[in-house]
Amino acid sequence: MKKLPLGIQNIAEIISGDYVYVDKTRHIYNLINGTKYNFLSRPRRFGKSLLLDTIGEVFNGNRELFKGLWIYGSDYPFDKHPVIRLDMSNISNANPEILKKSLAFSLKMCIEKEGLNIVEDNTSYLFKRLIKSLHDKYSNKVVVLIDEYDKPILDHIDNADVADANRQVVRGFYGILKSMEPYLRFTFITGVSKFTKTSIFSELNNLNDITMVERYADICGIPIGSLNNEFDDHIKELSCNKKFSKYNSIRDLILAWYDGYTWDGESRVINPFALITFLEQKRLNFYWYASGSPKLLIDIIKKKPESYFSIKNLKITENQLDSFDIRNMELEPLLFQTGYLTVKEVVETMGPPIYVLEIPNYEVRDAFNMQIVIALTESGGVRAGQAQMAMSEALAAGDLQKVLDILRGLFASIPYNLHVDLEAYYHSIFYAVMTILGFDMDVEVSVSKGRIDAVLELADAAYVFEFKYCKCAPDAAPADRQALYEATLGEAMAQIKARGYADKYKGSGKTIYQAAFAFLGRDAIEMRVETLQ
Repeated sequence: MKKLPLGIQNIAEIISGDYVYVDKTRHIYNLINGTKYNFLSRPRRFGKSLLLDTIGEVFNGNRELFKGLWIYGSDYPFDKHPVIRLDMSNISNANPEILKKSLAFSLKMCIEKEGLNIVEDNTSYLFKRLIKSLHDKYSNKVVVLIDEYDKPILDHIDNADVADANRQVVRGFYGILKSMEPYLRFTFITGVSKFTKTSIFSELNNLNDITMVERYADICGIPIGSLNNEFDDHIKELSCNKKFSKYNSIRDLILAWYDGYTWDGESRVINPFALITFLEQKRLNFYWYASGSPKLLIDIIKKKPESYFSIKNLKITENQLDSFDIRNMELEPLLFQTGYLTVKEVVETMGPPIYVLEIPNYEVRDAFNMQIVIALTESGGVRAGQAQMAMSEALAAGDLQKVLDILRGLFASIPYNLHVDLEAYYHSIFYAVMTILGFDMDVEVSVSKGRIDAVLELADAAYVFEFKYCKCAPDAAPADRQALYEATLGEAMAQIKARGYADKYKGSGKTIYQAAFAFLGRDAIEMRVETLQ
C-alpha cells in the first residue's frame, strides 16, 4: 500500500518514496503546449505548490521521473529548460522595503546557484538580468513559476496602506515578464485571490486565466474517481476500523465532509489536505479549516452581518468573482476565492455565464458557521455548541418559548457596537444564528401575496417567521415598552395571516407554527406564536 504524502509538495520525493500521487500530467501537457503566460487561483492547501513543482520537473527534462504517468507515454520531448521558481510564501514582506530586499535575496540565491555574475540593486532589473543570463547560459528559453503571488498583499489585508504599498512592489516585479517575452518559454503564476489584471498584472495583458476554464477544473484537488483507484487500499483499511463501523460507506462519508469543490459545476474534487490528513489520522475533524484563519472574513461579517444573509444560492458573474479591491473588499468573491463557497451550478446565458455558489461540504459549513456565531455573539465555542444542541431539541419538540430563551441569551452577548437600528439587521442576525446552528432555513420566500421573512421545515413541522423592529428608548417606562411589544407583535401576526404565509403548508400533515418576533433592542425580544394543525 502506497504511503500518504501528508505535507509533501515535491514530486520527486513522492515518486521515489512510493507515496500516493494523483496524476495531473495530462493537464500539464495541455497547459505547457498552450499559452505562454498563465494564471490559476485556488484556495490554500489545494495542491498548487505540488503542481508547480511537477511542472518544473517536466521542464527540467527529467523524463524517467514520470515513468508510469500519462505524460511519459506522450509525444512531449522533455527538452531541458532553465527554471526560475519563486515561492512568495517564503519572501519576507513586513513592509515594501523588506519585501524588495527579500525578493532580491531570493534572486541572488538563484544567481549564486547557477554560477552567474550579476551585480544589480534594483529588484526588477535583477529579475530581468537573471532571465536573460539563464537564457544565454543554456541556449534555451526560460520557465518562470511563481507560487502564492499574492502573499505579500494578503498578509496585510487588514492594513490597507501596507497591502497597497506591497502591491505596488509586486506589480512592478511581475510587470517585467512581458518585456522578457523573447527569452521565456512558459510562465505560470498561482495564488488564492484574483486581483484585477489592471491592479497587479497591468503589463501582462495576454495573461491566460485558467481559474474557471472547464478543461482545467480538476487541475488541483483529488477527483472522486481517485477514491476508487489511488486511495482504495486506505479506504478499505479504514472500513475495518471499529470507529467507522456505524457508517454504511466510508466513501460517502468522505464525500460529505471533504468533497464538493467545483469550478465548472460538474467536475467535483476533494480537498487534498483534508482527505490525506483524515486517512492518516483516521478520525473526522476540521483539518483544512484549522490550517488557516478566516479572520478577515469574520471581520467583514461582524461589520456587515447582512452580507452573510445573502450567500445562500448566491448568483454572481465571473467579473464579480474576479473582484478584489484592497480598500473595498466584498464578502462574496472573497468567500469563493478562499474556498468557503464553491460553484453549485453554471447557468448559461446569451452573454457571460452566471455562477450559483454554495458552501462545499460539512467541514466548511460546520466549522465556519460555528466560528461566526462565536464571533458575532462573543460567546465561547462551548456555549455556542450547547445552544446548538438546545435549539435542535426545542424545535423538534415545538417548544418556541425555549427557542426564544436561547435567542435572548445569544443576542444579549452581541456587543453593543455591532448593533444597527434596522429591522433587516435583526432578520439577518437571526438567519445567521439559525444557519450557524445547523438549520437549513429559506429566507425571503415568495408566496402569492408577499414574501415570508423566513421558513424552517422539519420532518413533521413548518415554522413561518415574521420579524418586526421598533426602536425603543433605553429608559422607556415598562408600560410603554410593553405597549410597543403588543403593537409590533400584532402587526407581524396580522401580516402573516393577511398574506396567507402559512397557506402553502396547509394539508402537508405538518404542524405549522406561525411565529411573530418583535425586536426593541439588543436583548429586548418578544414572540407570539399560533399553531395550525
